[in-house]
Amino acid sequence: QVQLVESGGGLVQPGGSLRLSCAAAGSIVSINAMGWYRQAPGNERELVATITSGGSTNYADSVKGRFAISRDNAKNTVYLQMNSLKPEDTAVYFCTGNILRDYTGYEYFYWGQGTQVTVSS
Repeated sequence: QVQLVESGGGLVQPGGSLRLSCAAAGSIVSINAMGWYRQAPGNERELVATITSGGSTNYADSVKGRFAISRDNAKNTVYLQMNSLKPEDTAVYFCTGNILRDYTGYEYFYWGQGTQVTVSS
């Protein structure tokens, strides 16, 4: 079995910063793409950022220039550095991973349990 465990959420004032972490653990051969999604109350879950195993990144327009995704392949961990936070960034943030659990080449897609980020004065 595989689990993704997020940490680093919390309450921050507008203009502040937070760093989210997500560690994958379990029966893992390798991890391809990893990413972050978020869901605000009453809204659909939306993509925030993704990163390939080679380090190529992609961002939602709403976070470009403010958020940075990175990963440590040796630790099976993905990070999301969030700067210049706005109240509209308030949401539950979920990490994701495309994970190979064996040598068949089949990818399994996993979600973390989510971590709350609240931006408020």
